[in-house]
Amino acid sequence: MANPIPRILLAGLSGGTGKTIVSLALVRAFTRRGRTVAPFKKGPDYIDAQWLGLAADRSCSNLDPFFHSRDVIRSVFFHKSRGADVSLIEGNRGLFDGMDEWGSCSSAELARMLDAPVALVIDCTKMTRTVAAIVQGCAGFEPGLNLAGVILNRTAGERHRAVLRRSMETYSDVPVLGMLPKMGRNPIPERHMGLMSDQEYDGAAHLDALADLAEDWLDLDGLLAAADAAPEFGPEPGPIFPGSAVPKAARIGYVRDAALWFYYPENLEALEHAGAELVRLSLLDGEPWPEIDGLYLGGGFPEVFAERIAANQPALRYLRSLAEAGMPIYAECGGFMVLCDALEIDGRTHAMAGVFPLTTTFCPRPQGLGYTEAEVVEDTVFFPRGERVLGHEFHYSMCVSDGAAELRHGLRMLRGQGSALGRDGFLHKNTWAGYNHIHALAAPGWAERFVAAAAARRRGGAR
Repeated sequence: MANPIPRILLAGLSGGTGKTIVSLALVRAFTRRGRTVAPFKKGPDYIDAQWLGLAADRSCSNLDPFFHSRDVIRSVFFHKSRGADVSLIEGNRGLFDGMDEWGSCSSAELARMLDAPVALVIDCTKMTRTVAAIVQGCAGFEPGLNLAGVILNRTAGERHRAVLRRSMETYSDVPVLGMLPKMGRNPIPERHMGLMSDQEYDGAAHLDALADLAEDWLDLDGLLAAADAAPEFGPEPGPIFPGSAVPKAARIGYVRDAALWFYYPENLEALEHAGAELVRLSLLDGEPWPEIDGLYLGGGFPEVFAERIAANQPALRYLRSLAEAGMPIYAECGGFMVLCDALEIDGRTHAMAGVFPLTTTFCPRPQGLGYTEAEVVEDTVFFPRGERVLGHEFHYSMCVSDGAAELRHGLRMLRGQGSALGRDGFLHKNTWAGYNHIHALAAPGWAERFVAAAAARRRGGAR
């Protein structure tokens, strides 16, 4: 049975063309018009996805051809688009930029997987007629790409816009779906890893300002028409998580606050599907934690909140006691930093939980960036030995302790930096911690093993 899913993918010629701001503006503008928008983000990303979800008032899922097969991508897209009037996917990097000269895992490849029309955002700074040449080149570069229109960004004034429009009308049949003026500053504040977290201030006013911009400068009706013109999606894909959900067997806590909040929704959903009752926790508010059988510490910005985390010594001591008692604890990036002895930033050292005799120090440049591939070298409650783990890393901190080489570790890095000496996934009893992020749909068995370990702990009476 065919399924109509209005959809459009926003892409750029490179990173920094403004496609994130345009995507947020469109999602918010469509939502304010009464449309239910299902937002998606291409590639490994937490921050843009969080903002897209805030703009749509609906969770945003990531779609990544490196992690996921075509079938998985179509399943996630189909099921997460249910109930929406339009689905919008924000691409990453340049439209055709992938992992090799063939553009594997590119935004263009994702658009073909989803039969999604593409709107191309172009930075028109100091360009006029050349824009038409670029658009024509993109339109014919790869077979199967449906270039539905362009959005001309950072235009200098009415004369600039007039020449751009005439050039496009003269040399191209690709429609112009809006032209945006140059903005004096980014309407959403940025920091080292991208847009600032919405959890640190109220982002609603900023999103509404972007929606106003979209109403004034973009062809919203034309963009919705392009999405409506997408081909029938085809037969309904299988479910995201095969089989029936398992009855609740264990309680797993996860820290979600302004310091730690990098979680793919499917990771939490996979744990629930495998039988976890999830409990949201915080390292910042001082509230005592309820009884739990397992703990998941995601990434985030512990360096920004290092002083507050260090001040919450009762929570840090309790965290260490859980690790010493053998609770299954899985920590990624920022969560790993919290489990170390100390975190250094701006010349100051802040005491952390002390599960691992390591110090992480914050650096001015990224210390690990991009996709990862690793081999599991020790059996744990999370992964069996010999398993190949796909992931990604994006961290500005690094381990500076001499003792890192002596610690047990679960991963040998085949691609990516990891934590130290080509390793990642430091191990202490049933705690796993490192810079590597995983996506549950690319790590079969991770959620089931995590829940099974937590359930075994519950049955054993140690909580």
